[in-house]
Amino acid sequence: MDAAHDIAAQMEAIGRRATAAARVLAAASPALKNRALLQLAQLLRTRGDVIAQANRKDLVAADAAGMDAPRMDRLRLTDGVVEAMAKACEDVAAQSDPVGAIETMWKRPNGIMVGKMRIPLGVVAMIFESRPNVTVDSAVLCLKAGNAVILRGGSEAIHSNLALAALLHEALDTVGLPADCAQVVATTDRAAVTALCKMDQYIDVMIPRGGEGLVRAVTQAATMPVLKHYQGVCHCYVDKAADLEQALAIVYNGKCQRPGVCNALEATLVHADVAEAFLPMLAKKLGGMGVEFRACPRALPLLGATAVPAQPADWGQEFHALIMAVKVVDSMDAALDHIAAYGSNHTEVICSRDHDTVMRFLREADASMVAANASSRFNDGGELGLGAEIGISTSKLHAYGPMGATELTSTKFVVLGQGQTRG
Repeated sequence: MDAAHDIAAQMEAIGRRATAAARVLAAASPALKNRALLQLAQLLRTRGDVIAQANRKDLVAADAAGMDAPRMDRLRLTDGVVEAMAKACEDVAAQSDPVGAIETMWKRPNGIMVGKMRIPLGVVAMIFESRPNVTVDSAVLCLKAGNAVILRGGSEAIHSNLALAALLHEALDTVGLPADCAQVVATTDRAAVTALCKMDQYIDVMIPRGGEGLVRAVTQAATMPVLKHYQGVCHCYVDKAADLEQALAIVYNGKCQRPGVCNALEATLVHADVAEAFLPMLAKKLGGMGVEFRACPRALPLLGATAVPAQPADWGQEFHALIMAVKVVDSMDAALDHIAAYGSNHTEVICSRDHDTVMRFLREADASMVAANASSRFNDGGELGLGAEIGISTSKLHAYGPMGATELTSTKFVVLGQGQTRG
């Protein structure tokens, strides 16, 4: 048996175990699932040295391989990141359990009652890069929603992911749930991804989380439904009725806090009526932080020394760096046209004090989150009150935006009768 066939056999065994575990988990009580999550939170806080040691191995190898700064940032498990994982476990445990909830019910003329009940998806597979905290965030959400999960992280985070998997298995074992409810693929061979993408007999939904290349490759290969987002090309439109100081703070936060993440701002669109006032403010504050502006001809003379002429490829570009495209527009219609042409359905922001303008933008800007007078950085499951997220979907079926526990369930029809038969 060659290596590829051997890996395919290993993945099939993982799939079979996940399917069996999913049946157990779907029937588990909310209290039992919550105990597992709280146990995991405790382990994350008490085994910090084990996590740090494993993460250090990954960081040393990544540095030796020349990994860039944004990816190193995503790979690093600081004390703060570990605490955030533990807090996510507790936040998700505190939420209402979606499984079994009857969302709506109505009565038919023949007397039968028809309802829609929330149910687990079954087995979820996650293919992701760099961020080992995704291992925990994904697992706790899947467990809460009654789904078994198969996690395949990038080779750059293999030691971190396996250390976190050991804690997951310990937490599950402590409360009497199968360890196979959350499995981390131990091989770094890419043949494992190829095999997983063809296992629609075991896997109900695939969620790729990483760069555009990874997402496209998984989407093209998968034989099961895929929940995905390709890019985070996020815009902020500064309207003529904006509070310019407030808008400056929003743009600064969106671009500079963490430029390498998917909800960072990549472009600012400024109404012509406020461009002469706002763009020098932008140049001073963001340019002083090292931001390079790729500017349209109208914006270029107002943005100072760190501005260069925008090239066609700069519109719709996800820079992952301290680079921002800037364009002056004559109206909100022009801003919406630009967003429709170059946005990625991830996050769009308007800064304006005009109620009608804001409400129209909220309706017409097509993105998984649209914000008025708030940072793009809020498009995150934890920030939106989901406790954590398994990813952000920009494909509108079956979810749009950050996916928490509820988004990891589906619904089925239930019918309550008293002996009715169809005539």
